[in-house]
Amino acid sequence: MRADPERAGEGAAPHHGDGAHGHDHSGAHDPAHDHPHGHEQEHEHDHGHAHGAHGHHHHHHAPSAGHGRAFALAVALNIVIVIAQTVYGVIAHSTALLADAGHNLSDVLGLLLAWGAAWLATRRPSARYTFGFGSSSILASLANAALLLVACGAILAESIGRLIYPAPVAGLDVFVVATLGMLINGFSAWLFVRGQKDDLNIRGAFLHMAADAGVSAAVAVSGLVILATGWSWVDPAMSIVVVLVIVRGTWGLLRESVRLALAAVPEGVDIERIRVFLAQQQGVIDVHDLHIWALSTTGNALSAHLVMPAGHPGDAALDAIVGALGVRFRITHVTLQVDMGTSAHRCALDGARHIHP
Repeated sequence: MRADPERAGEGAAPHHGDGAHGHDHSGAHDPAHDHPHGHEQEHEHDHGHAHGAHGHHHHHHAPSAGHGRAFALAVALNIVIVIAQTVYGVIAHSTALLADAGHNLSDVLGLLLAWGAAWLATRRPSARYTFGFGSSSILASLANAALLLVACGAILAESIGRLIYPAPVAGLDVFVVATLGMLINGFSAWLFVRGQKDDLNIRGAFLHMAADAGVSAAVAVSGLVILATGWSWVDPAMSIVVVLVIVRGTWGLLRESVRLALAAVPEGVDIERIRVFLAQQQGVIDVHDLHIWALSTTGNALSAHLVMPAGHPGDAALDAIVGALGVRFRITHVTLQVDMGTSAHRCALDGARHIHP
């Protein structure tokens, strides 16, 4: 098979042997972190069916771990907002303020969950938790979404009750407190804006804060309308609008969190492109047992069997493939097994037993 320019591992010296070769890498490949073949690199050789196993040290990437100060500041500010909105919501008879306070309270709990998950993700793997604790960030995202939906249900019920039985609303108090909430939530969202593109856990925190800023702005507008017109029904009506906005923003977070919790292929990862990429590598005639799943909200893992009848291509070639998977597809943990036979092989998860030559 002719190698094209995109193929990794070109020119690597073949390494022949019988059976399968397992090659396990943890962490996205970075040329600056290459491990030379020698005493600094760990090798394990099993002289049975598997020709050998080649392992590297684990590299864990936890972008959310660098947001400790952001979490602390956002939590403190939101606690202040919750207290102010609750007190003035009761004084002003404003369900919109109370709705926003309930949402902010859920945000405080959500931020604490996300913060705890970010801290857990920095802990080293153990004998029992061999992948580490990165998946706690997935659980935090799932809990965050569920928490928001529960809060929305409570707010909706209260708002409908106030529409049926309206009460006078102090528009000025609503406007002042909601404006303060908008400024604080906007600042809190800004604290997470850089990390939210690469981390679902951080994105959850960012969405909470950004949604709160928008919600507070809407509540402030309702306060001005009440001041100008005296229409108290605007307050609970705005609360219902707030709920709909929150539910819409939360649904995507819930859907993606459930997918990651069920070990689905993460959003943004094109498994067919990766399959084609692996199939194009020098000496590969087939790719099977390809699995991609999330280890955390920032790191993805891949395992696959590469059918290479000509023999094992050597560690350098597999290192190059792993490096390309990290750079091109952001896969941070890769396990590749080289199969030297050509007979059919199907994954046990497909309901068929494995068939080896």
